[in-house]
Amino acid sequence: MNIVVEICVQGIESALAAQAGGADRIELCEDLAVGGVTPSAGTIAVACRRLAIPVHVLIRPRGGNFVYSEAEFEVMERDIAMVKSLGVAGVVIGLLRPDRSLDQDRLARLVVASRPLNVTFHRAFDEVTNPFDVVDELIGLGVERILTSGGAVRAADGLVRLAESTQRARGRIAIAAGGRITEADLPAILGAGLKEFHIGSAACSGGMVLADKVRRLVEVARGLRISYRDISK
Repeated sequence: MNIVVEICVQGIESALAAQAGGADRIELCEDLAVGGVTPSAGTIAVACRRLAIPVHVLIRPRGGNFVYSEAEFEVMERDIAMVKSLGVAGVVIGLLRPDRSLDQDRLARLVVASRPLNVTFHRAFDEVTNPFDVVDELIGLGVERILTSGGAVRAADGLVRLAESTQRARGRIAIAAGGRITEADLPAILGAGLKEFHIGSAACSGGMVLADKVRRLVEVARGLRISYRDISK
């Protein structure tokens, strides 16, 4: 079982700490107080130069909802072009219509613009009215991953929908659990069938990621992987 621990970070020092702690991947953003926005070109460039693990970058022009104007959409297109030129491994995006359905046409344009990068659809997924249909729509668009809390504030409280989304995906798209995940939550989330953990505050102290906290989370996740492998024999 290949378990992935992704750390959500803001700032270069937190990015370096995540790698030092053994994270498999980072999602790089800024202004987490509003849920995160696209970081500066300088931060992205230095992260890509100094990190050996994959750097995924949030493409989000502002906080708030995920319904974007044409001007905001143009910003997203230009930010994708910028991060591609800086060497990132993936982008994290999400667009909805006012009725909370997937903004398929414009999302398709961003997916095409992002290639050959890996594409994650972020927690805008938790706001859609028809999540299981959206799983199929995102597969059709070629998105590699969905980040979701299962529609709850905390992923640990959304286990039923997380499990259902994983079953709906049937291995055609990765489902990553994110939403105030703590060390204590990891066994239940893994038990729901998920193999990717997106962790933020549990790896932090004072708003900064600490390598020791990341290391502990990674150790626990790897221990669970070994335990589940033994059980499956």
